[in-house]
Amino acid sequence: MAVKENVNLTKKSPSNGGVFKFFREVKAEVKRITWPSKNETKKALIAVGVVVLIYLILVGGLDYIFQNLFGFFLKLK
Repeated sequence: MAVKENVNLTKKSPSNGGVFKFFREVKAEVKRITWPSKNETKKALIAVGVVVLIYLILVGGLDYIFQNLFGFFLKLK
């Protein structure tokens, strides 16, 4: 049987410190965030806009094509 050394067997209750401790820890974590610069944010926004426009054109074009194809085949009956 293996021997466990340096094992901390004390269990901490989740309510130690309560809500105030939780919000203090959240505040400390938010301070550690590295926020993007204004230029990086602008570049990301432009990239997202371009991708959305390409997707919009692609899906809209396919919708138009399939709408006309189904309309053409349904009128043949």
